[in-house]
Amino acid sequence: MIFVGATILVLGILIFVHELGHFLVAKSVGIRVEKFSLGFPPKMLSKKIGKTEYIISWVPLGGYVKMAGENSEDESTKGEPYEFMSKTVWQRTKVILAGPLMNFFLGIFIFWGLLFLVGQREIHPEKTIVGVVEEGGPADVAGIKPEDKIISVNGKKVANFQEMAEIIYSHVQEPIVVEWIRDGEKHSKEIVTKKEKIVNIKGETEYVGKIGIGPSYTIRKFGFFEAFWEGMLFAFYLLWITIKFIVALIFGQASLKLLGGPIFIAQTAGETAKMGFSNLLSFMGILSVNLALVNVLPIPILDGGHLLFLLIEKIKGSPVSAKQRAFMQQIGMAFLFALILLVTYNDLVRWIK
Repeated sequence: MIFVGATILVLGILIFVHELGHFLVAKSVGIRVEKFSLGFPPKMLSKKIGKTEYIISWVPLGGYVKMAGENSEDESTKGEPYEFMSKTVWQRTKVILAGPLMNFFLGIFIFWGLLFLVGQREIHPEKTIVGVVEEGGPADVAGIKPEDKIISVNGKKVANFQEMAEIIYSHVQEPIVVEWIRDGEKHSKEIVTKKEKIVNIKGETEYVGKIGIGPSYTIRKFGFFEAFWEGMLFAFYLLWITIKFIVALIFGQASLKLLGGPIFIAQTAGETAKMGFSNLLSFMGILSVNLALVNVLPIPILDGGHLLFLLIEKIKGSPVSAKQRAFMQQIGMAFLFALILLVTYNDLVRWIK
């Protein structure tokens, strides 16, 4: 149940903020908004206020804002000043850009709040001191506690957490002897590792052994303005690494198996929710920044596709014809459908293995 609730919360907020961006900027430039919907049909609830019908629909995987006169060749478009196509290219560009920008700003806002209110966990992998022990995990059952210092695994001395982890990873569901120090006293215990699934850079599923411990850490606190600056830098860093990943996909340097879809989002949302609300918020912020970038890719049917149409219109001096737009959108729809099939397949493979 926690998976469902966390997924609806995360997607609901991201979709609402995105569509709210389109809605607010459309209203600000004088465009009549006919429908504001969270989710896709069939309709669950609706209420009309003024000229706008506000809708909550049953399929929570998206949303839309329907504006008057979105298509110049539609019979319902009369050339009225309140219609979308009656506005300048720049005004329409602002309306389209508003959705992705709102998602990007939401990411910054979340990171800002977390850094200011919670702080940032700074990991110390250069030590072998235990910072986190998974409740009920092999290490917990063996009696290992936070602040214990691991000194050897299977008789081999370990100098840092990564060195120790690599030894443990290589023993999947096998007994290992772990030696640690607490308050100057040595302890030793045979621990059977648990099997855990990971996905490598090639998109291949691997299994490693783990005992349920994490490295030591300290919490760094930030001031109000410092937190905003660091949150903004982190959002731009996420943009940069996401762009690098997309480029790597295009040139075959990263595997398509690494792409995740709705099932992956649901699983991750559920897992982070169990780790605490701040972890769920952090995941939401990362997803919001990624959503902002994906939406401005020049793929017809996405916001980036509409921006591409507006750029062509600006260059040629007239809107892209309905026939050309429909053809390009069909290509975009086919691409997205293929992508959805791919990421769903990836999700199912990860889930089943």
